[in-house]
This record gives sequence, C-alpha cells and structure tokens, in this order.
Amino acid sequence: MPHSGPSLLEPVRLAELLDVGLQRHSDEPALVSMERQWTWAQLDRITSGLAAHYLSLGLTPGDRVASLMPNRVPLLAHYLACFKAGLVATPLNYRYTPPEIDHALEVSEAAIIVAHAERKDDIAASKARDLRLGVVTYGESESSAPSLERFLVDEPPALTLPEVDSDAPAAIFFTSGSTGPAKGVTHTVDSLGWLFASAGAAFELTPEDTLLPGSSCSHIGGVAFSFAALSKGARVVVARAFDHDELGPLLRMTRPTVLSMLPTALLRLIREHDISKDDFSSLRLCRCGGDKVPAELEKEFVAMTGHPINEGYGMTEIGLATLNPPSGVVKFGSVGSPTPGFVVSVRSDNGEEVVRGQQGRLWVKTPTQTSGYWNNPEASDQVMKDGWLDTGDVMKADEDGYLWFCGRKKQIIVHDGSNICPQEVEEALLEHPAVENAGVIGVHDLLHGENVRAYVEIRADAAPPTARELIQFARERVGYKAPEEIVFLEEMPLNATGKVDRVTLKKLAADDHALHI
Repeated sequence: MPHSGPSLLEPVRLAELLDVGLQRHSDEPALVSMERQWTWAQLDRITSGLAAHYLSLGLTPGDRVASLMPNRVPLLAHYLACFKAGLVATPLNYRYTPPEIDHALEVSEAAIIVAHAERKDDIAASKARDLRLGVVTYGESESSAPSLERFLVDEPPALTLPEVDSDAPAAIFFTSGSTGPAKGVTHTVDSLGWLFASAGAAFELTPEDTLLPGSSCSHIGGVAFSFAALSKGARVVVARAFDHDELGPLLRMTRPTVLSMLPTALLRLIREHDISKDDFSSLRLCRCGGDKVPAELEKEFVAMTGHPINEGYGMTEIGLATLNPPSGVVKFGSVGSPTPGFVVSVRSDNGEEVVRGQQGRLWVKTPTQTSGYWNNPEASDQVMKDGWLDTGDVMKADEDGYLWFCGRKKQIIVHDGSNICPQEVEEALLEHPAVENAGVIGVHDLLHGENVRAYVEIRADAAPPTARELIQFARERVGYKAPEEIVFLEEMPLNATGKVDRVTLKKLAADDHALHI
C-alpha cells in the first residue's frame, strides 16, 4: 500500500515569505555571503523596490523573467522580487552555452533576462538581445542597459504591487536534460508554497537555524531550501562556489546548523587537508542528495564530524520527497521516508503496487507537484496520471516505509538478464583509496546484452591502480555486477547539476565504438 509522510497544513504564502523573520528579528542578518549581508528589514525593502523596478520596465504579471546568474545574494532577492510582482522566475543554469540559453528562452518565451557581466559574450552570441525587453545586467557598471545593482539601491517608482492568484505560474525550472532537451518544469504560486512548507518541515527548521545550501540557486534544491529557511525565519548563507576555498571560510564564519550538498562536492570538501571536525561542529543536520550517497562518503563524514548524513531524494517536479528524518532513525544507504505532504507508491511496470522489499517505479502524489512542463502538454501527460507523478526512478520500500534507491529506469544496465544499478558499482569503486570519482554505464554487447563499463578519475596524490586491480576490487564487493572494463579519465564530466554526466560518458563510449568499426 502507499506510504505517507506527515500531514502538511498550509503552504507558504510567497508574498508573505519574510513575515516570520521580520516579526522575530528584523534587524538581524537574513542573507549572508562572504561579500555582503542584508537584514530581514533590508531584504524586504530591497525586494519590494526591485519588484516595482521590474514592473516599471513594462513587465506585467505572468511574464517570464529569465536569469543567468551565479550564486549571489542578489539572485535570491531577484526571485523574491519576482514573487512579489507576480512575474515568473525562470532561472537558467549558469553553465549553459549559447544554444542551451536559446533553448530555454524559446521554451519559456521569456520577456527579459537578468545576466551577469562575465557571461556577456555568451549573451551576445545568443538570442537574448532579441527578447522583448532585452537584458538587465549585473556587474557591468559601464553598460547603458538596465542594471540590477542600480535597481537594488535606487528609489523605486511608486507602484502598487499586484495581488497574485494561487494557481498563477511562479517559476520555471529547467531539467538537466539527461534524457533529451531540457523541459521547463512549471511551479505555481500554490505548488511552490507547498514545496517550501514541506522542505521547511522536513528539515525541522526554526528561526534559530542557519542554513547553508551548498548547491546552485538556479536549481530547485538551492531555491527550495533557501526559501524554506527564510519562510521559517532562519538565516541563509549564500555560497558563491562549492569548493573548499569558499565553503571552508563560510563554515567557520557563519557556523551553519544545517548543510545541504551534492555527494561529489561534499566528498571533495571533507578530503581537503585543512578541513577539521571543528568546522562542522555547529551542525545538527547534513542533508545530501541529488545523486546516490556513496558508502565511502558516509563513512568518512561520520569519522570526521561524528554526524550521519541524512540522505534524501527529490526532483525538480516535486521538490524534496524523502529524507532520513532529523529527529528519527537514520538508515545508511536509504533515501529515507516520505516528507510532509507526500504519498509515495512503488509500482510494477503495469501499474500495480509491489510488495515491500520488491523493486518498482516510484509514483508520488503531493501538493508540491508541478503543474506541468511549460508549453509541453504531451510530456506532462507522460508522467502525470490521476493526480500521481511517475518519477521514473526504481525504488524499494522496507518494513518501516524507508525507501532505497535502485537506479533510474533508463539507466539500469541489463547484463545476462540481470538488472545492474550503475550507482551501486560506482559506490564500490569509490571505496578504493585511489579513486576520486567514478561513472558507470552499459555498453552494447551481442552476447550479454550490455556490459558494464566504468570511467574512473584517480586522485592526484594517489598511486594509480591498474584496470585489473580495480575490477577485482569491485568484484570483491559487488560480485557479477563489477565492470568488465575500466577507462581512466583525467577529469570526470559532470552535468549542469554537478552529478556524473552519464550522457557524456555514453557519447564517449559511442565515439570509442565508432573508432573500432
């Protein structure tokens, strides 16, 4: 039968998102980075003014406002301004190339884009200049174009901000494009409000918390966790990058109580020579997700900090769906139990509920669910049926209702009729002390259907093992699932969300196959 998370009473009201912080500590910092900080009162005033400036440009409620911005305090202010003005925030991944920028602008039909000056060449090479209202710059003081920095400090026009319907679109987030062109995941005022409320309750956030979302605020995770914290009156720390040089000083300066990171970035952080247990001593919760958390990362993190990693699972379409509960039992290797407001169901390919312990596709029902893919009803109909969303991820549920990730349906490797999860093989390889990163894919084989190929990045300070040694190392841990071949890479390709880019690995495999035909 379906598994349900705790009940969720009401969504966060986007227009009143700052109210708790304003009432509790209006003159204390709300947003903090290494370069600036704003109090709750300043943040409220600045974002209301920015909303008025946007509307004065000729934007009207419902217009899509794209952004191509790195993590900065003003980026979160930009989103809040969009919420207040009834505009549809449309973040683009900061690593997008001009063709990817064009695709996102075309799909969303954006009216304007806010872009950082260091991307001006890519903006010039894209169709951004053809947008109805052009470009708002950031970090380009000599430009004659409208400037986000000036909007943040200039006296705003005397405009009344609009009332926005709960079913109006509030944001469009683009998928990573791992199975085709990126789709625009649409969230309404209502679904986004439920999404923030669910994440805030799942993290058990209070006004005494400080949250450091160590991931991009152009993706759903960084946005959801940041605004969930702000809605609870908690301080948010904005990391400009996710490496040791930025995160190390931030940990020491801001003493966060909640940390959220991708596995690859967290593993690299804790392996830095000058990171110590004291740097994490303020934490009460470390959430990790976005990809499978390797056992080696869990082991090293516990050894260094004394804290477990609370693994979770989520999607752009639904937000944070599961989490090992902060005040409950943490099961290493599990992605946890359903978060507040979520009902999950593990089903076979024919749509029938499977018994506990058996693998199946995860279906989700939640008020946080996307209203659909922007201008793509066919894609929406493929994943949403009768109020449920088909995640496409293979899971199994244990006797306590905790879920265990078994792989993406489209990434499962079928070798001699057996299903092999790439993440399980990657996890085995990552246990080797010389392996920095690993990506596993299936390559076509006439005899076996698919063979397991592992792409491996070796740590710079390690003696490189041979392919035979790594295969044997993996075989001792995962048996027949071990790779048949190893390919060494100088650097592992990562996709736009910081995960191992299996699409690129598939292309490398295809190119290699073509060379041998």
